[in-house]
Amino acid sequence: MTVSRAAVMEAPGRISVQEFSVPDPGPGAVVMRMSLSGICGTDKHTFRGESKQYAGTPHERDIEYPLICGHENVGVVVATGGEVRDASGEVLRPGDRVVPGANVPCGHCVYCLGDYPYYFCQNLEDYGNSLNCARPPSLFGGWSEYLYLLPRTPIFRVPEQLPDEVAVITEVMAVTHGVDTAMTLLRLQGGHSAGASVAVLGVGPLGLCHLIKARLLGAGTIVATDRLPGRLDAAGTFGADLTLDVSATEQAERVDRVLAATGGLGADIVIDCSGFPETFIESLRMVRTGGVIVEAGTFVDMGPVPVNPNSDICTRNVAVLGVGGETATAYEPSMRLMAANLGRYPLDRVVSHKFPLDRAAEAVVVAQSDESIQVAIEPAAAG
Repeated sequence: MTVSRAAVMEAPGRISVQEFSVPDPGPGAVVMRMSLSGICGTDKHTFRGESKQYAGTPHERDIEYPLICGHENVGVVVATGGEVRDASGEVLRPGDRVVPGANVPCGHCVYCLGDYPYYFCQNLEDYGNSLNCARPPSLFGGWSEYLYLLPRTPIFRVPEQLPDEVAVITEVMAVTHGVDTAMTLLRLQGGHSAGASVAVLGVGPLGLCHLIKARLLGAGTIVATDRLPGRLDAAGTFGADLTLDVSATEQAERVDRVLAATGGLGADIVIDCSGFPETFIESLRMVRTGGVIVEAGTFVDMGPVPVNPNSDICTRNVAVLGVGGETATAYEPSMRLMAANLGRYPLDRVVSHKFPLDRAAEAVVVAQSDESIQVAIEPAAAG
């Protein structure tokens, strides 16, 4: 019987490497051998014990330990439970390199039966989050040598020219569908999306991918803010025209700088990826009348902020777009977009660090530091 080593988050701040038996996949399931698994912002929250997700919605839950984190995954199919097809309808075979969806929809609720993003599902299960070690075979996170994929998991074939170091950020790029929607909203409200000014608040992996997406879709002036200078340097590398250090400036100064960079109007689109609710207020100050705010960074409940619906949103005709996850339909376009731009942008540098399973706790700490951009776990690497 095959045995899989995995980095198990036993409790906040505590990770150990454990072994699990790898079963043959049941009907419709897939076993894949992991190549790389990214450390997401939600993983950092879980490590810190900030475990309440989707607060105030039917999905509200407290993440239960122990669990194997990791939902930004790329690897190779090892076995399938009967005939299993990828998202394009092609039969999956051992050796196929794939990126699995981060979520498993139920397939029968009103949202699954309608034309809605799959993360709207009323009975959604999430790899590395709701799926934990209590459910056999426990291997439901990418910080493991093997990953067990349940039936109905969307699975996407990786283009041959896309290296694992880029394919691993596919899920993050798929979350950037809010940029596409924001540009559509600009046009619906009488504006133009070509050359739109964009401010990205928080340029960790999620914010950096939003910045890249905005640039690839034809944004004009792009402003990036963060408290970590290393991330601001990365934002500059990927096309930010103005970077603002949050630790060295006050909110009012940053708002004034954005206004100055946009002819006194404010940004057409403000994308909040900081993970801290206070920056939503800053977004409202930076966006222009008739502009769009994309709130994409607060997947974990960090507390409320005061907002005046009249002066902050309504009278200024500001559109606020909440993004609760990636769409299943965005995975393949994201991979095609990245593959087409490998020579244009150093996408292989988004993953700045790779760690073996034995150093998973260190990897999470580094992922929250100035020295990293995106950090990934490489399960096959020697400790």
